[in-house]
Amino acid sequence: MAVDVVTEIEIDRPREDVAAYAAEPSNAPTWYANIKAVEWKSTPPLGVGTRVAFVAQFLGRRLAYTYQLTEFVPGERLVMHTAEGPFPMETTYAWDALDGRRTRMRLRNRGEPSGFAILTAPFMASAIRRANRKDLARLKAILERG
Repeated sequence: MAVDVVTEIEIDRPREDVAAYAAEPSNAPTWYANIKAVEWKSTPPLGVGTRVAFVAQFLGRRLAYTYQLTEFVPGERLVMHTAEGPFPMETTYAWDALDGRRTRMRLRNRGEPSGFAILTAPFMASAIRRANRKDLARLKAILERG
């Protein structure tokens, strides 16, 4: 069973501001509750092929994984796939300008678990959805504050 979770939020900031902040890997620990550390494996700035390692705590387990950017249109869309890690995952950020001031950010996580993880896929999707809602709410609070 595949995991495919889409979460979105409206943020009262211009698209360029939201995209610049959310796409910057070094900002991830400030708005993703589960991400504890980030390490660039490629030389900045972001671009197709960039690799970034993350350490996260999810469902009581420590996860270390590396994402590689496969698509990047600054201010519009970022797509990254796990290059190394316990669960093959694709994460997509998309930003749509609602007007000159507001942005809709869409966060999509999808993957195809294998082995024992197949049994936990439905639970995993629910946990990812809950975490993403909280993370996007935190991102909104940070960006609208400042």
